[in-house]
Amino acid sequence: MMDWLIVGLGNPGKQYAETRHNIGWKVAETFASKYTSLAAQHDAVFKPGGGSWYEARCLVHHAHVLVILPTTYMNRSGIAVAHAARLYCIPTNQIVAIVDEYNFPVGRIHLKNSGSDGGHNGIASLIAELGTPHFFRLRCGIDKRFGPNELVEYVLAPFAPDELSARDSMISSAIQALELLITHGAAKAMQQVNTRP
Repeated sequence: MMDWLIVGLGNPGKQYAETRHNIGWKVAETFASKYTSLAAQHDAVFKPGGGSWYEARCLVHHAHVLVILPTTYMNRSGIAVAHAARLYCIPTNQIVAIVDEYNFPVGRIHLKNSGSDGGHNGIASLIAELGTPHFFRLRCGIDKRFGPNELVEYVLAPFAPDELSARDSMISSAIQALELLITHGAAKAMQQVNTRP
């Protein structure tokens, strides 16, 4: 059994690795790299899981954390998440989905423990497959630099060069938010994360 399930939402494949839509993958990969033992890092941090995902097992201050990267593509992420949650007996209130958010500027993050899908197909898939909206979402800003009918092209494009510093700082902030949630609980984590300027 694992205590937490952290999900990096995104699309598999090198062509998507640096896109805005894959910021969830980026955060999850960085988090797992930090908390995977040095011995384990002689091999790949992520290995094929028991379903349509890659997984890394981490120990965060005595909490056993499973980090997964679904390989189902964004719009069907819930299939992998629900399977992994059942396989490892992880309740939905111990699941964190890391997701891109175009209503936030690059650099801003926000943690919430429930809500609607907000128009995000990945979150909609999780709600449908888990049968509940009661799981954590760590939303990471990708900004809104697109015009009418340009959303899909925008999220599947990489961050601009002038955004990379803010993106990297955001990844660090997101990792700190996950650490806070796991070690100090939801109330303290949301208070600290969501009141940052």
